[in-house]
Order: sequence, then structure tokens, then C-alpha cells
Amino acid sequence: MTLAIRIGQSAILGLVFLRELVASSITVARQVLGNRTALRPAIVAVPVNLRSRAGVTALANCVSLTPGTTSLHVSEDLSTLYVHVLNAPDPDVVAANIKGTFEKRIKEIEG
Repeated sequence: MTLAIRIGQSAILGLVFLRELVASSITVARQVLGNRTALRPAIVAVPVNLRSRAGVTALANCVSLTPGTTSLHVSEDLSTLYVHVLNAPDPDVVAANIKGTFEKRIKEIEG
């Protein structure tokens, strides 16, 4: 994979992150200003299919920098990322969203 392709894919990841940042900020603001009793916080185990420590670190950082989520721990074998989520009515959907947005793009960069 050429450097130009990786730079392009990194730019795409940056745009995806910005989109998620804005959407999550709006969602968290609504949740905090709305009915707080409806929140369902959870710790979600997200299976990780990345090849490198740098990829897992990038994923954990993207998750932590997005409002409403915080990376808590990565398993020793780098196969699971544990994430605290402000509102997770369906933890499987949360994990699928993380994999479909950030992990997918990082995996493309890894090649």
C-alpha cells in the first residue's frame, strides 16, 4: 500500500471522527438536558480485529475522544476493548457502531 493511499485513508478516518464527534456531542447534550432517568450506562466489550498496537491505540483514542464513550481497558491479547457508554440500551449495537465506524477505517489504514 502506498503512502498516498494511507494518507487518503487517514483523512477519511479524520472526517469520520469529526462526523461522530458532532453527532455524539448533540446526542449527549440532549441526553443530559433531557430525562436523565432514561439513560442506560453500560460497559461494553468490543471485539477488536486490528493487527497492531498502534491500530488498537488509535481505536481506543477515537472512542475516548467521542462524547458519551470512554475506553477503559484493552485485553492483554488486544482482542477486546472495554468501553464505558453513557447510554447503551443495546450493547451489541454500540459495539457494531464502533466496529463499523472507527475500526473499519483503521483496519483499512493498517492494510
